[in-house]
Amino acid sequence: MLVAAAVCPCPPVLVPEVASGAAPELDGLRAAALDAIGLLAAARPDRLVVVGPAEEAGHGAYEQGAVGSFRGFGVDLEVRLGAAVTAPERPLPPSLSVGAWLLARTDWADAPVEGLGVGEPLATDRCVQAGRDIAASAERVALLVMGDGSACRTVKAPGYYDERAEDFDAAVGRALGAADTEALAGLDAELAEELKASGRSSWQVLAGAAQDAGLHGELLCEEAPYGVGYFVAAWS
Repeated sequence: MLVAAAVCPCPPVLVPEVASGAAPELDGLRAAALDAIGLLAAARPDRLVVVGPAEEAGHGAYEQGAVGSFRGFGVDLEVRLGAAVTAPERPLPPSLSVGAWLLARTDWADAPVEGLGVGEPLATDRCVQAGRDIAASAERVALLVMGDGSACRTVKAPGYYDERAEDFDAAVGRALGAADTEALAGLDAELAEELKASGRSSWQVLAGAAQDAGLHGELLCEEAPYGVGYFVAAWS
């Protein structure tokens, strides 16, 4: 059963070493994300699953101890998903690497950790079912859900400007703040793809996991500093 969830953005620039001189611009998001993860620890889960978008088709699991790297972003920095138990050869995708970095910043040691990379185009029904399966996997499950909103808020955004982006992100913010699983499950996958919103599939995994869990939500932070919608929320 899902007992808590934290929703965080996953741009590699959230890691100060990657952001370099621009690091202070995201200090508020970092602080809010660490607060949200602190609430996960307070829920005393038996299992933590870090969910994030991945390029792979479908969805794939990553074991505790899996390693991610930010070398592709010009920084010689590795992170590990939880404590080293094995030495999995499969590297973490960037979204889960950011999640692993956040957990390391909190010295997470409250429950075993594993990852789930979710293909961004994965159909809504499969996302929701994946969430249900996670929730049923242990008596007390927590989720760290990584994903970004639209990348089309300004003309300098990665996806250029799209007038639909602000309304899309506003709907996501309302749903995350209200722990509205129906609204998250109802997000338009085609529109999310057009707006380059990487978090859609992860948020719909959360929607499936949280169905009938009776969780309450709080939107801790919402920003769009680079024309990309970033959200931090806590469900408990």
